Amino acid sequence: MDQWAAGDATRRAVLGDEHVDRAKQRTTSFTADFQDFITRYAWGEIWTRPGLDRRTRSCVTLALLTALGHHNELGMHVRAALGNGLTPDEIKEVLLQTGVYAGVPAANSAFAIAQEVLAAEGAIEAGGADGRAG
Repeated sequence: MDQWAAGDATRRAVLGDEHVDRAKQRTTSFTADFQDFITRYAWGEIWTRPGLDRRTRSCVTLALLTALGHHNELGMHVRAALGNGLTPDEIKEVLLQTGVYAGVPAANSAFAIAQEVLAAEGAIEAGGADGRAG
């Protein structure tokens, strides 16, 4: 299997067909090279490597997205982490660990996003207001 096909298969397995199909439908001549890049390299080269399983890759991804404040990607990867076998308690532990090293404000935002996604997925009960500790 070539790198693009392996990446497309892995991306679909982790993020779901709906997400990948939406991304492809939104692809323009301006973004086509970027879509090809992430499919080949992020998904076809890195996510398919044998050194870490998908659960561990999800933990690393959640921690980095939280630490770097990439909130637009975090919800998608919380959902992917569930699909990769992480429990809500394990996701919580990743966010707590990240809070120690990346800061409470980063973890606070991540907890709110994760709570919203986990509740929408029926993995936890819905919380109040916006879920932030403040």
